[in-house]
Amino acid sequence: MTSATSRPSSRAGHPPAAREARPGSRPKPAPPVGTPVRVTGAQSLVRSLEAVGVEVVFGIPGGTILPAYDPLLDSTKVRHVLVRHEQGAGHAATGYAQATGKVGVCMATSGPGATNLVTPLADANMDSVPVVAITGQQSRALIGTDAFQEADICGITMPITKHNFLVTDPADIPAAIAEAFHLASTGRPGPVLVDIPKDVLQELTSFTWPPEMRLPGYRPTLRPHGKQVREAARLMTSSRRPVLYVGGGVIKARASEELKQLAELTGIPVVTTLMARGAFPDSHGQHLGMPGMHGTVAAVAAMQRADLLVALGARFDDRVTGQLGSFAPDATIVHADIDPAEISKNRKADVPIVGDCREIINELIAAVRVEVEGAGEPELDAWWTQIEAWRDTYPAGYDWPTDGSLSPQYVIERIGELVGPDALYTAGVGQHQMWAAQFISYEKPGTWINSGGLGTMGFAVPAAMGAKFAFPDKQVWAIDGDGCFQMTNQELATCAIEGAPIKVAVINNGNLGMVRQWQNLFYSGRYSSTDLGTHAHRIPDFVLLAESMGCAGLRCDSKDDVDDIIKKAMDINDRPVVIDFVVGADAQVWPMVAAGTGNDEIMAARGIRPLFEDDEV
Repeated sequence: MTSATSRPSSRAGHPPAAREARPGSRPKPAPPVGTPVRVTGAQSLVRSLEAVGVEVVFGIPGGTILPAYDPLLDSTKVRHVLVRHEQGAGHAATGYAQATGKVGVCMATSGPGATNLVTPLADANMDSVPVVAITGQQSRALIGTDAFQEADICGITMPITKHNFLVTDPADIPAAIAEAFHLASTGRPGPVLVDIPKDVLQELTSFTWPPEMRLPGYRPTLRPHGKQVREAARLMTSSRRPVLYVGGGVIKARASEELKQLAELTGIPVVTTLMARGAFPDSHGQHLGMPGMHGTVAAVAAMQRADLLVALGARFDDRVTGQLGSFAPDATIVHADIDPAEISKNRKADVPIVGDCREIINELIAAVRVEVEGAGEPELDAWWTQIEAWRDTYPAGYDWPTDGSLSPQYVIERIGELVGPDALYTAGVGQHQMWAAQFISYEKPGTWINSGGLGTMGFAVPAAMGAKFAFPDKQVWAIDGDGCFQMTNQELATCAIEGAPIKVAVINNGNLGMVRQWQNLFYSGRYSSTDLGTHAHRIPDFVLLAESMGCAGLRCDSKDDVDDIIKKAMDINDRPVVIDFVVGADAQVWPMVAAGTGNDEIMAARGIRPLFEDDEV
């Protein structure tokens, strides 16, 4: 085996293109596409990343991945962002990917560096986010010996990645990278991991691009079956209580415009899941809001009383269905998804449609038009009368704390009003996440970035950082809780140093709010291990913490100051801003369907339940 440093002609392992030309010498023309070039495995990796269009990599160097960092220094196309924790790198890659629709990239060394990526990879897998993680691995001869910082990251991540690779031949690096990006971004998107031993990165090889991709058996179905589309269209025009149940797959397929056309053509009410917020404009009259555990009463009730559910890129998640056996008992199910494994996984589909959501919706539009020409417009007046009654009876709203403290819902509502629908919003997980989903109006896809399936606390700040690198000219707001914020706020230092002036609104209620809410409702108010001390002791002081990391720190605890503080934060664009919104400790998220209960048992507030059995539709 020949190391990169043993070749005197490849100075410090740098690619020939990075050398300065000698005085009087002619620069050599670049070799034509497809011509092999002698490089190290590390140089091959960087050139492959450049070839697939990578703009930014979030990561931390370490022993086994270090060979890749040397040629990365010379790249004029790929920017590396040095994060403070590998989990931050993974969530930043996810934030970048959710904001752009492109593949997000993160990099880590072996052992603990790689295992710190497990949570963001699991998160991206649950939410179908295209991410490629590149990890270093111990040298080939040491694999399996429990060497220093050795971990079987391919084995560890097998259940939580779409695919992963252990590259044992440097000649295979271009193909592995090309295949990883293809797998991550096509079909049902998801995370892919590429693990490369250190000596593979150091060994000399030939680089050729484009490589031949060998993915036998991987052929995602994009075009739907015409017969199923026609049957779905027939049901959509003949049913009396239909609902379009829209999931995150519509955003992944970039099918929001097509969805709007289909909805307006049919007049069918639309619900958008937590991962689909922004797929259909909140301001549109046909939008009923978010369904599920903390969805609007109108959305939950409409799904329960529907005679037809048209699920588009949704997976009948337990947070939407509640007790599965009592979910939408009278509904015929049309289930459209690019992943055939999702069809009938939780709820049996009467009309299964496999394909890309954009393709499916376009064909549904054409098929519905044919049905309307033959049978006329669907009769939905009675259905809309009932829906409007639910809307009028159970509007979205909140009560101010009786102790005079600041309402967290009001804070988030004002952020949405003042910042507007063109900004990007990320959230952690818990009460503040639900309030951000409920009280900010999302008009465009890709403007709401959160951790849906895995529910990862600490997601907001690094995800906002990734989104800001994707769109440096847009305002990016992280809506975070005081619990979540303390998990990953070290990435504020990254933002300050790397020039990513995000805004962070910390909804500081002094406790783990969602856990406290459950303890209040189901554990007789026994608040075990939920007091964070951020109220009583101001530990940490979020303003001082922000300033210590090069950010602007602001604090607000009065309704009268909310607007001014938000506007002040909007005017600071030379560094990140953290606002400590000190809010009431006991605000709760309503409506609510308790875990394990059916959606008919939705609580609009404590002790108040909609009486769906009295409805007449």
